[in-house]
Amino acid sequence: MKLIISEKEIAAKRIAQILSTDGVKEEKVYGIPVHSFVNSEGSFKTIGLKGHILQVEFPDEYANWFKVPPENLINADIVKIPIEKKRMQALLKVSQEADEIIIATDYDREGELIGYDALQLVKDQKGEISAARARFSAITPKDIKSAFAKLQKIDSNLAFAGMARQEIDLIWGAVLTRFISLASYQLKDQFLSVGRVQTPTLALIVEKEIEIENFVKTPYWQIKVKLLNEKEEQFEALHHKKRFIDEEEAKLIFKKLSGQGVISAIKESVRPLKPLTPLNTTALIVAANALGFSPQKTINTAENLYMNGYISYPRTDNTVYPSTIDLKDILNLLTANIYFREMSQTVLSLNEIKPTRGMKKTTDHPPIYPAAAAKRENLNEDEWKLYELIVRRFICTLLPEALIKNMVVNIDISGEKFISNGSNIIKEGWTKYYPYNKHIDVILPDLAEGEKVTVLNKEILSRETKPPLRFNQAKLVEKMEELGLGTKATRHNIIQTLITRGYVKGNPLEASKKAIAVINALKEYAQKITSPEMTAELELDMDGIANGDLEKSKIVDISRKELKEIIRTLSLKKDKIGKAIIDSIKEVGKCPNPDCDGNLLIRFSPKTKKKFISCSNYPKCDKSFSMPQSGLILTTEILCKECNFPVIRLIKKGKRPWDLCINPNCTSKASNMEKPENEDTKVETKKAAGIVGKCQGAGCSGNLIIRFSPKTRQNFIGCSKWPKCKKTYSLPQNGLILVTEDKCKSCGYPVIKIDMEEKGTSDMCINPDCPLKK
Repeated sequence: MKLIISEKEIAAKRIAQILSTDGVKEEKVYGIPVHSFVNSEGSFKTIGLKGHILQVEFPDEYANWFKVPPENLINADIVKIPIEKKRMQALLKVSQEADEIIIATDYDREGELIGYDALQLVKDQKGEISAARARFSAITPKDIKSAFAKLQKIDSNLAFAGMARQEIDLIWGAVLTRFISLASYQLKDQFLSVGRVQTPTLALIVEKEIEIENFVKTPYWQIKVKLLNEKEEQFEALHHKKRFIDEEEAKLIFKKLSGQGVISAIKESVRPLKPLTPLNTTALIVAANALGFSPQKTINTAENLYMNGYISYPRTDNTVYPSTIDLKDILNLLTANIYFREMSQTVLSLNEIKPTRGMKKTTDHPPIYPAAAAKRENLNEDEWKLYELIVRRFICTLLPEALIKNMVVNIDISGEKFISNGSNIIKEGWTKYYPYNKHIDVILPDLAEGEKVTVLNKEILSRETKPPLRFNQAKLVEKMEELGLGTKATRHNIIQTLITRGYVKGNPLEASKKAIAVINALKEYAQKITSPEMTAELELDMDGIANGDLEKSKIVDISRKELKEIIRTLSLKKDKIGKAIIDSIKEVGKCPNPDCDGNLLIRFSPKTKKKFISCSNYPKCDKSFSMPQSGLILTTEILCKECNFPVIRLIKKGKRPWDLCINPNCTSKASNMEKPENEDTKVETKKAAGIVGKCQGAGCSGNLIIRFSPKTRQNFIGCSKWPKCKKTYSLPQNGLILVTEDKCKSCGYPVIKIDMEEKGTSDMCINPDCPLKK
């Protein structure tokens, strides 16, 4: 029996279906699907992994952040630990009866390493076994059958390049993250993530943020006129001096303009608009931005399309179609789909099909192209949108160029030169079938030199220069590729990590205070970490390993030496680095006490082991506020619209960020949560986090609210009529408290929910004497 190992379950199933001549049987081994089939070459089984089944890690003795100095990790041993134990067990069990292993994972660094690790696990158990590699760029019958008819050797150099990246990223990430987090006392869920690729990427975003903050707007003025030609057709023109820095100069020119002008010159030109080049990974991410897709969403959706055989492999740098791709064959396939029939037939009708070529040509995978004609009903909405974009892009790379006519008209008005620009497509070419970045036509009327025009309206427009734009996620991926940061397979993950860590938010990407603090501190004391040059050099070294020109062990050692020097430099400034970060990220906002000029800071109580917010002027000012004890807390510059108190942001894994006013008595918490969430369905929302319910005290009309005791540093429930009513109830001090409208079925008291993250959510009646508790 020959065992085929693929990267994912869906690929294992499809490969079995394609290669089988008499159907596929499925069995479960330790709960993992294994597919059996036979063909003329013998009997086979396929098993799909789930990406990496092994993970690089330091031995357990290095796990304690407080006992093991970060620098001790630099030269520590690295071990591989299983992260997909059931799949590993299933792989080893099925391989016992195999006499040959065929690796059919994705053909790139990561895929080769996944296959290499799986093969080594089998060899460790069975000893030497015959092994081969199936290389393909699309999971279609044609590509799969061709790959298995011409099996090749496993590329150990490519696997070693992936291994080098794993080890270098582990060492750099662990050492720098521990150092910066310990220096700034940002531990547990507040730790500050630093990485070889992540940090210079974050530096790009922070640099842009600082540039925006420091930008000084400059006012300027423009003079615009609305004109009427002799045929009574209207058009507009701007003064040739597009920006007047001096308002008085603009006013003087504006004042002298009469109601008549004359066309002094007309210049027409036609320029070609060349078709777009084939899609590689970065180009796909940039193109899909027009659909509103993030890089992560684009790659995930493209991966689904690839696994189902609809497109070629989506992780590629190539922008040149290889001669082995039968372009006409793909076009003929696409004519089966009514959505793409016309455009496909347009290409097929050409005398010569000559595709465009990009600047990058590689041999691992072709550019991204449609591998099969998908039916709309077989794809979800996102998959169809991306598939359609890929199809249209492919077809446009085979179509003729478009032609654009440009027209520049000079108009003389009272001795002042005005200009009107027109531009319109006169030959659609490829643009007819590519609606994602449509050219906007500006059509001027037919004009002639010497023609008189009437000034219908004139105005001075007051403008000001605008700050540079933030990076959107797609543009950041493009910039990362330009600077050699990361790879086609990792860039989208890097951006997602920055978002998850609370360093950036939104799209375009906005840097948080924490991000600015970390990057500023590193730039001042260890600029090399924030520079893309060193990271780009390491990426080139890993390419050298893949090509067989460099040894993996030597590159990892060189990287260790570089890191050792950086940590030596950082250690000399540890206290300054820590203070710079702490001072920047712990400030929540101004103290709301009218008699105090202090700032609210995030603090930690050694006595209660709890985080809380209190005034910098303590003990003179004892203003304090409770805060969630789990999740990542970020300070913001947002003030609550209802009470003007500072707002903090809570980030919890797998949940949307939550902006939370620190004021426990904020009216917005009640008013917002008591309104119906959806007027159509009348679904009521939960009550405000803070107002638990009506007070149970005899004769009291107050509300029970969540309070915080500055003295005990504990959360508790108390009456809003305090001190007149002193009814109180204790609360759990761990987890996030969620208020509901539920009442205890036994005693009628309010019921709250306690969210303990990994442990889940549980209900609790606040009444300590509830019969159910007894």
